[in-house]
Amino acid sequence: MRTLVLRLNPGDDLRASLDSALAASGSEAAFIVSGIGSLNGASIRFAGAPTPARIEGELEILTLAGSLSPDGSHLHISVSDAEGRVFGGHAAPGCVVRTTAEILVAVLPEWQFARTHDPLTGYAELSPRLKP
Repeated sequence: MRTLVLRLNPGDDLRASLDSALAASGSEAAFIVSGIGSLNGASIRFAGAPTPARIEGELEILTLAGSLSPDGSHLHISVSDAEGRVFGGHAAPGCVVRTTAEILVAVLPEWQFARTHDPLTGYAELSPRLKP
């Protein structure tokens, strides 16, 4: 395992930046270990919801976790607004960095992550395998 320490800049899209970092690493498998920072609005898909909800305003990233694969990321996020309300769920495209995002990524060079349809859940789920 090796690590990437990322600092995202104002205006960066969180998901797109993490997908780009995985591609640039040359790896096909990684996990988010930790993530903090701020967003200028977020798109979060709540549990069981078919589409993301849009939360506007200045937000603090409280937690960020997930897996990164060439087939797509699976990210969970919790954020708080200026009144201390907390929202959490799947981080969708449209989570835009406000001042910074500081993220620690664990890259797993010996692994390949793919997302394949699982008939039990109906979703594209993680299919991890060691590289040959």
